[in-house]
Amino acid sequence: MNLAIFASGNGSNFSAIVKEVKQGKIKAKLVILVCDKPEAFVIKRALRHKVKVVLVKREDFKNRADFETAIIQMLKAYKIDLIALAGFMRILSPAFVKLYRNRIMNIHPSLLPAFKGSHAIKDAFDCKAGSTGVTVHFVDQEVDHGPVILQRKVKIENRDTLARLEKRIHTIEHKLYPEAIKLLAATL
Repeated sequence: MNLAIFASGNGSNFSAIVKEVKQGKIKAKLVILVCDKPEAFVIKRALRHKVKVVLVKREDFKNRADFETAIIQMLKAYKIDLIALAGFMRILSPAFVKLYRNRIMNIHPSLLPAFKGSHAIKDAFDCKAGSTGVTVHFVDQEVDHGPVILQRKVKIENRDTLARLEKRIHTIEHKLYPEAIKLLAATL
């Protein structure tokens, strides 16, 4: 199975997945990192792990359709079977999602459908929820939606600060995402 990871930022989930692939725990070949931000730290992580980086900046294209067409052509050239979104801060079009139906997965720092959006941990913390969690799901045409692959609940403790809760959530993400990819790799 050929795997592509899409990321726009720090890349801690990228590193967690790379580790599992290199240890042979995920039966997949991590072929490329697709990134849309030239300053993203994930690029340094990819280069350190000798993963090919494909930089595709949205501003280099006339419109979203051209941007996605370039990505799709590259995915086809590398014969990508599965896409793992790991902090890729772009919403994929319905046409893109349809083309890769049930082959795009995402990780989200809440128990979806609760706390959708880019501030899920802060939203859960601010509203004093008793718990939150992590969801790995297939991407569909709605944001932070789609069939759940794996979820793990995280209790919000009285002594939690936002920073402590974020750290605990990220620790779970770094275990759950590779686990979900491992499950899918076994079926593809």
